[in-house]
Amino acid sequence: MLSLDQASAVVDAALRHAVERGCEPLTVAVLDPGGHLLVLKRQDGSAILRPQIAQAKAWGALGMGRGTRALAGRAALAPSFFIALAAMSGGNVVPVPGGVLVRDEKGVILGSVGVSGDHPDNDEACAVFGIEHAGLRADPGEG
Repeated sequence: MLSLDQASAVVDAALRHAVERGCEPLTVAVLDPGGHLLVLKRQDGSAILRPQIAQAKAWGALGMGRGTRALAGRAALAPSFFIALAAMSGGNVVPVPGGVLVRDEKGVILGSVGVSGDHPDNDEACAVFGIEHAGLRADPGEG
């Protein structure tokens, strides 16, 4: 399981990386394996829906066992399934890049990170950076 210190390190590194990349203001959420929020931070100027989107990206990745990049590809092929999935989950699945699973060295899921605020590719890059900076393995769902 992720510790609070690890989750905080992920978020802080992701936000620093966003500043370095010149991203729009981001919100970063880290969830434990049960989908419970460990840490959430919003940069100044991050829009009011970003916390919900970041958490839904992270929650959807956990719920489906795949990073949201993989979910985005699947959603394009089966949109009706993802409409039903969104309804079943109370809107807690956002199938666009930015939801990244956190794994240990054996591949066990320790939690997930969701980032929202910029282009999905930038959101994902910041999540991956934060995870790897904390010494963990990022799984964005690249196939």
